[in-house]
Amino acid sequence: MNTKTTILLGAVFALLLSLTTISEAQVMNDNRSLTIKQQSIITIAAFTASGDMEKLKTALIKGLDAGLTVNEIKEILIQMYAYAGFPRSLNGIHTFMTVMDERRAKGIKDEVGREAGPVPPGMDKDEYGAKVRARLAGQEVIAPPSGYQLFTPAIDTFLKEHLFADILARDILDYRSRELATIAALAGMTGTEGQLRFHLGAAMNVGLTEGQLKDFIAVLEVEVGREQADKARQVLATVLASRK
Repeated sequence: MNTKTTILLGAVFALLLSLTTISEAQVMNDNRSLTIKQQSIITIAAFTASGDMEKLKTALIKGLDAGLTVNEIKEILIQMYAYAGFPRSLNGIHTFMTVMDERRAKGIKDEVGREAGPVPPGMDKDEYGAKVRARLAGQEVIAPPSGYQLFTPAIDTFLKEHLFADILARDILDYRSRELATIAALAGMTGTEGQLRFHLGAAMNVGLTEGQLKDFIAVLEVEVGREQADKARQVLATVLASRK
């Protein structure tokens, strides 16, 4: 085999290897179980709940660049007050205001998106919230009150009428997006394993798959932190075992 033939064969081999690598990369990208927008929901919620405003600012910019509308991001930040409290939510909102001001100054025009639609007229919040909670829990029938619901009825009323009715009835985000935001927040907080267990189950009950939840953990590990990812991974394992 002469030198020219050797060089030619080498070039062909290199081209085939390059095409194979590109093809494999495309398959890997196509098989990602969470969209870029969904991944942004995770990081925005996680950093809002943890109070890391510098990382939240980066996550907000990435979320806008990924296609989340201004109103979708506002809705994530609003929902966070139900899980992380008003201070974290308000800090996140102020950070988002700064991001928007900076982007407008640069001439960047972000899509505002639609406003929340009206709630059904005459909606019974207690009944509506009870049905939503039952759906998240994977129950076809509303279970009778028990445990904390009987011990402190007021908190049960607040949960049903405010969290599961006033907030979740707002149609800017679907249930899958809301559960991604919730589990991201809970994974980064201490002492919330019980709530995380419920909401990981709820995430599956509203249509997120096991693969998507494992991808959720991968996003946590890369973008948020290994400790948060390990916590979510351990709790998810118990949830999956209980569903078999």
